Amino acid sequence: MAISDENNSVQIRPANVQQGGGEMEGRKFGGEIKANRRALGVINQNQFCVVNKRGFAESNGVCDKNGPVPAHRPITRKYAAQMAVSQHQCPEESKRSKTSSSGIEFTVWEDVPLTDADDNVADKDQPMPMSLEKSKSEIEKDQMEVEMEDIFEETVLDIDGGDPKDPLAVVDYIEDLYASYKKMESSSCVSPCYMSQQFDINERMRAILIDWLIEVHHKFELREETLFLTVNLIDRFLEKQSVVRKKLQLVGLVALLLACKYEEVSVPVVDDLVFISDKAYTRKEVLEMERLMLNTLHFNMSVPTPFVFMRRFLKAAQSDKKLEMLSLFLIELCQVEYEMLKYPPSFVVAAAIYTAQSTLYGGGQWSKTCQWHTGYSEEQLLECSRLVVGLHEGAGTGKLTGVHRKYNTSKYGYAARCEPAHFLLVQANQTS
Repeated sequence: MAISDENNSVQIRPANVQQGGGEMEGRKFGGEIKANRRALGVINQNQFCVVNKRGFAESNGVCDKNGPVPAHRPITRKYAAQMAVSQHQCPEESKRSKTSSSGIEFTVWEDVPLTDADDNVADKDQPMPMSLEKSKSEIEKDQMEVEMEDIFEETVLDIDGGDPKDPLAVVDYIEDLYASYKKMESSSCVSPCYMSQQFDINERMRAILIDWLIEVHHKFELREETLFLTVNLIDRFLEKQSVVRKKLQLVGLVALLLACKYEEVSVPVVDDLVFISDKAYTRKEVLEMERLMLNTLHFNMSVPTPFVFMRRFLKAAQSDKKLEMLSLFLIELCQVEYEMLKYPPSFVVAAAIYTAQSTLYGGGQWSKTCQWHTGYSEEQLLECSRLVVGLHEGAGTGKLTGVHRKYNTSKYGYAARCEPAHFLLVQANQTS
């Protein structure tokens, strides 16, 4: 029995077929298969010959119950390349018909031009080589590289993640708290040119006073918060009140007394302050100046000083003891310098910590975490940082060496002995 379809070139013949010619009921039909092979030779070289066996079930050798799958279907570039390699590896298999497990032979030849399912026109002269197709291992390698880049990309660290059970860390509203400090510091800052309104004192006298108070603060072993609040009270008072030079030291002593009452547990008595001034002032003068200062400042003692920002910014910088001591040293140098009043407290602290990082570990230490929590980028801090380096260079020279002597002790890790970050000044000269 033979069924012939001229359009689809399908020939179905009985089983027990031997390749290269077989015998059934006394008839040889190998020649007919041979004729089909000759028909393949006239197919256009630029077109692919594909054996389509999807229309039949391989298990029983019969057609699918829904009918044969259409012979003509689009050939994607990748599928065509695979067929090309397959024919290259097994040329004989692509030239001869197949015999199913049940013995029925199916020969389906398609004369279909190469098309691309993605509307891309394929090259008809030659099939797409497999080398242009990314293998599975290459795709996985590319994905791994992208994932590794994401891993090593610097991210902002959660610096409060380890303090959820610490009530003093106030993790729940710490970000809101420092956002409020940032808004408040503008009102607590003084004019950088307020000294021009003073007729009997100048910038140099202010520097001498604060350098002396730093030594007094160190001798009394007071808290760091007390020192920074003392300096803030002095500047805010001098901005609003004219003072003669012989009363300037009294202003410093009273500012220290008020700061101690606000920050300390054990407050120095008035007689102690009179004694350290070499009895230049009486107890009555101290109390009168205290009253005048509080009224002038409207009793506003709650201001964000540099110390408020220093603890937070050092935490963001993941500082060790050495970095902390050097940062404190640089910040106190800035308190002495009148020129640094043009920067808000948070900016001075960020610049001092950035300078300390550069001094100890070189450049490029300002991380995204530092930038996020301080609100200042490395480019913004460079100018102020170079001023801090200049103060560091001259800390041990001249007459104002109180800060240098304080930090040149074992208690502060000999932070004053660190070499300044000269390369920041070199970079400034090269860019200019």
